[in-house]
Amino acid sequence: MEIIFGISIPFIGTVIGSLMVYFMKDKLSKKLENLILGFAAGVMVAASIWSLIIPSLESARGIKWLPVVIGMSIGVLFFYFVDLYLKKYNNKSQEKINNLMVAITLHNIPEGMAVGIAFASYIAGSLSLMGAMALAVGIAIQNFPEGAIVSFPLIKKGYTKNKAFMYGFISAIFELLGSIITLIFTNVITTILPYFLALAAGAMFYVVVIELIPESDSQNKVNVLGFLLGFLLMMILDVTLG
Repeated sequence: MEIIFGISIPFIGTVIGSLMVYFMKDKLSKKLENLILGFAAGVMVAASIWSLIIPSLESARGIKWLPVVIGMSIGVLFFYFVDLYLKKYNNKSQEKINNLMVAITLHNIPEGMAVGIAFASYIAGSLSLMGAMALAVGIAIQNFPEGAIVSFPLIKKGYTKNKAFMYGFISAIFELLGSIITLIFTNVITTILPYFLALAAGAMFYVVVIELIPESDSQNKVNVLGFLLGFLLMMILDVTLG
């Protein structure tokens, strides 16, 4: 029972973050919009470094940097071809939303896998229950701002709050699935986890550079403040709770 509860904690964190959409105004000022876009970019860059790239380096065997190079390259190339596909079948606005959704979802999967490995280690007796729970709670707190930044662009593009929340909820489900699948196939997943972590980091970087930064108004420097706040907050959460 405690394992089921434990792997559900990060899922709950993302869902709570997504609920923030109900407290947002339907129309935001340009300055606040830029602040949130910058904040989202800062959160994603910090999460990529501390939640994905550094754990990938630490868990890699042999040449430590190789999984990061391969994984990030695949992540960027994956999004490049996703972009080509979306440009054929979606308008520009929908394309940006889809890219952000896929990036956050890809980021949630390896985080779920990390939680699954922690609880698999608890079952094997190599990690305490409190240690596995601490990791799950840490990731849940990190997921709170990420859940919110999934929903904001949808509101901006005219989606209803219920639909925006549903997209955030769907991204949270993939994290839970990552934990469950990892618990079942721990031995296989542990070997390829560094590559999955780096792949998600590459996807996050792509979205920040191609979608979030160009979307900001370059004449409005408040986006830089938002980026700094988002980056520092996520860095503090990752270092403190990681």
